[in-house]
Amino acid sequence: MTSVTPEPVVVDSAAATDAASVVARLRRTFASGRTRSLQWRLRQLEGITRLVREREPDLAAALSADLGRPAHYAWLGDFASTTAEAEYARKHLKRWMRRRRTGLPLSMLPGKAFYLYEPLGTVLVIGPWNYPVYLTIGPLIAAVAAGNTAVVKPSEHAPATSALLAQLIPQYLDPEAVAVLEGDAAVTQAVLAQGIDLAFFTGGTEIGKRVMEAAAAHLTPVVLELGGKSPVIVTADADVEVAARRIAWVKLLNSGQTCIAPDYVLVEAAVRDRLVDGIRRTVEEFQNGEPAAQRIVNARQFARLTGLLSDHGGSVVLGGGSDDEAVAIEPTVVLDPSPESALMGEEIFGPVLPVLTVDSLDSALAFVNARPKPLGLYLFTGSGATKERVLAETSSGGVVINHLAFHCLVPQLPFGGVGASGMGAYHGEWGFQALSHRKAVLAKPAKPDPALLYPPYTDTKMKLLRRFF
Repeated sequence: MTSVTPEPVVVDSAAATDAASVVARLRRTFASGRTRSLQWRLRQLEGITRLVREREPDLAAALSADLGRPAHYAWLGDFASTTAEAEYARKHLKRWMRRRRTGLPLSMLPGKAFYLYEPLGTVLVIGPWNYPVYLTIGPLIAAVAAGNTAVVKPSEHAPATSALLAQLIPQYLDPEAVAVLEGDAAVTQAVLAQGIDLAFFTGGTEIGKRVMEAAAAHLTPVVLELGGKSPVIVTADADVEVAARRIAWVKLLNSGQTCIAPDYVLVEAAVRDRLVDGIRRTVEEFQNGEPAAQRIVNARQFARLTGLLSDHGGSVVLGGGSDDEAVAIEPTVVLDPSPESALMGEEIFGPVLPVLTVDSLDSALAFVNARPKPLGLYLFTGSGATKERVLAETSSGGVVINHLAFHCLVPQLPFGGVGASGMGAYHGEWGFQALSHRKAVLAKPAKPDPALLYPPYTDTKMKLLRRFF
């Protein structure tokens, strides 16, 4: 997600008191053992599925109020993905919870070894504003599947959705094990000050640093799902028409306010004009009958985006307009902006797409590798050799070949960043593991109990020990 300079956080006494009270209550619930059973976990997952399906109209209305998102995009971006994640966890949870036997070296025999996943305790889920249902409840799915109690802190920048989640979550999930605390960063800091067992944050890099800093004071582990400038590489042998359509579609989802949206395109010169023309035609087709400009979440983000369009050194070949009253920006394509411009220096997080011309795949790889590691990297090519080169010579949270962003919807794949784009991964079993402690267990019989192991260590004993160990 886009990074902004965070405001200083002041934690007032009311926020601290509320956080302390809620965390203490959740810890008592966890200590009772009720969250550890398979049955309890399955009931919470079933509750999440019912929450989304039964209250879809209410949730869609809240998303419309917060983001101007049409109901069909609310279903695609927030509801279908959330219920699919919950149902996948329900189907596989029993297997995830099983003990895993391992072998033993000869020196450890006789004995048995296994590891098991146990819940961490009380965790914090900090949701973002851009997909405030999916990206808040998705981590909660992992938390309850792992048997934790959880504090959920929805984003204050999606106030209607935050208020609705605060109302609905206690109705559909165990209210003694899952609590919602609304508010700003002060609430987050107050919960972190309780020394919880894990913090899961989705948002911008700068705020992520704040979360990690506060968590470090208590050695609280963190999962940070951040963002970055996710590039698209289009080679000369790609299916350019398909690439143009898919790039335009994913870029326009949620007005470009998606952490894995394509941030910029690197296209080989031989097919640049065809690609740009294809994107332009696709946007015109998709926007037919829609408002000319796409809604931005708030005035601050709107001002930031219009600022990026003011001095980039490139050519605007599509869009470029904005509507102050509607807080909206036209889908915009900027051809060959300066690599040193602000447009190319920070995550865009809006309906603006820079397209840069490169003379070769080598140039594209050099451009990507000179910048922080992105959350996603997208490649359009018809060459298997090119695919293998890009996989081997770049680092990113995930890669999608000949499409964009769909890896986020595959629960069998880990989803997360690397470097500045985040740490830790979730979805499916990966989320269950991220919100669990993997505990090693070695069981030895009382007999035999060879004297070889114990002092005094003679030369003969040491020779034997060196051989066995």
